Amino acid sequence: MSERRILLGNEAIARGVVESGCAVATAYPGTPSSEILPAIAAYSDEMGTNTQVEWGANEKVALEMAIGACYAGKRSCAVMKQVGLNVAADPFMSVAHQKLDGGLLVVVSDDPGCHASQDDQDSRSYASAAKIPCFDPSDAREAKAMVADAFDLADRYGIMAMLRPTVRVDHCRQDVEIIENVVSQRDAVFDRKPAGKRIVMPAVIHGFLDDHSARFEAIRGEFGAMDRYNFEVPSEEPANLGVIACGISYSVVRDILNRLGRKDVSILKIGTPVPLPVNLVEDFVDRHDRVLVLEETQPVVEGQIPNRTAVMGRWNGWVPKTGELVPEVVESVLLRALGVKEDLSDREVFNKIEEELSPERRRPRLCPGCSHRPAYFSIRKVFPDAVVASDIGCYGLAIAQNAVDTNICMGGSVTAASGIYLAFKADGKGTDRPIFATLGDSTFFHSGMTGLATAVYNRHAFVLVILDNRITAMTGGQDHPGTGDKMRSGEEGVSVSIEEAVKGCGVKWLSVLDPYDIEKNKKTIEKAWEHASSNGEPAVIVFRHPCITMLKVKPEYRPVKVDPSVCIGCGICIRDFNCPGLVWDQATGKAMVDDRYCVNCGVCVAVCPKGAIVPEGGDR
Repeated sequence: MSERRILLGNEAIARGVVESGCAVATAYPGTPSSEILPAIAAYSDEMGTNTQVEWGANEKVALEMAIGACYAGKRSCAVMKQVGLNVAADPFMSVAHQKLDGGLLVVVSDDPGCHASQDDQDSRSYASAAKIPCFDPSDAREAKAMVADAFDLADRYGIMAMLRPTVRVDHCRQDVEIIENVVSQRDAVFDRKPAGKRIVMPAVIHGFLDDHSARFEAIRGEFGAMDRYNFEVPSEEPANLGVIACGISYSVVRDILNRLGRKDVSILKIGTPVPLPVNLVEDFVDRHDRVLVLEETQPVVEGQIPNRTAVMGRWNGWVPKTGELVPEVVESVLLRALGVKEDLSDREVFNKIEEELSPERRRPRLCPGCSHRPAYFSIRKVFPDAVVASDIGCYGLAIAQNAVDTNICMGGSVTAASGIYLAFKADGKGTDRPIFATLGDSTFFHSGMTGLATAVYNRHAFVLVILDNRITAMTGGQDHPGTGDKMRSGEEGVSVSIEEAVKGCGVKWLSVLDPYDIEKNKKTIEKAWEHASSNGEPAVIVFRHPCITMLKVKPEYRPVKVDPSVCIGCGICIRDFNCPGLVWDQATGKAMVDDRYCVNCGVCVAVCPKGAIVPEGGDR
């Protein structure tokens, strides 16, 4: 029995995971992959499969849990975004060569164009380095089908497989066929024989390498015959130009050719870029004078083509070397390859309309009422010249307050602060300038504790500020070890105390504050740096306040107004506090409250040095 539903790409992937008999699914949230694991839980409940679904503290933890389930003979799946694969790279590369007992699928969502990421790396390169099969879907329907084939392949060859959707596939919507039948799950069995089969040591791994390469080449042969994902769309008229298209680029180029009415271009769709079905590609290249390769974002397929003399791609500059292949880019490249002068009339019309409308270009910033804003404001008011290291999370948006100085990766704030301290120490000025590291509660559990333990061990003098808003907010409100809540209702977790974890790392000075209390917090920030600098060790402040967008109880209502007779137009509330609820009145040259955005948190009362921001109805 089957039916059709309109599904998000991530929901289609999740449905495929459950229908394929996956017993254990794990993840760490990250856009564009965040919806997949909750959807797996929902479909498992709907279909009664008892799939175990859990968030890991980070991507490495999530993948290792999935590997463990696979060792016990169960089909398992780990989900993450592309930069999360960097975190999981150690177990990813280690397990790639092993002969596994259950089917292991890694779903890695890439983000060409950096819509919600600090880079647009291509996860297919990881698959190539690890010599594991990689599926590259062009739409939601194909993504779901590929999940089933990836599990089947992983099962039969005892190899880890990768599904690599990109952001446009993750977040597209399409009608998808769903079935009620589920692949039967095997019972969990952990067979210890033969000895050493799950051990990654030099003496053992040498015996795995030849077998792994043989399996990889056998899969290449299967991919060559997998014509549901790798196929040619022949031209209806004689064609000198051929296009090799992967992933969403295939959908884009077909739409463009149809719109242009061009019937003189052949397309070779590649849905399995690693290992590349070389014979299929070679035959296509040999039959065309010129071949344009469209793939995001690295030349993974292009680099595997033996004869590239006729190939036009990223390496020789025909295709832009960076960025997402959006339709406008693909059309421009395609027309140039066809020798057609691009008709700019449509684009010129668009540019003219855009110029006339003059849409305001706004920088991303923290939400109205966000507790991170007063925390950073307090730090900067006490130590305007402090070095403030930050990392990946909502709080990185405090750049709009000019409040943060560095941003590397999750957990990178703690270790960057250590390095900055050591740089000054090398000049004999270790504590001459205040140093702060800031990160969120979920990030602390993700990769902050190791940096903190290192700082304690080596006596690095800085203040670590943990911004605890009780949720993984930036990716949509997922739980983490600090919340104790789990994804399914009825399942109870254990809340891991941030304070106890901090103390367990050896920290001696710790204070927990409400970031909304700016005046009190400024005094505590001074004391924290005084302790760190005088004792040569890290101090820790935990700013705890629930995320304003995900409150579980109704907050206190604190409406405010700006008294224009007191406001001197200094701009501190606009520039340094940077709340969307406070705007500049061009007519009066003073600040005013914008009721469209103000959430009535009342924190800004403590921001104005002249006391011009006051509670409505008098003092509190």
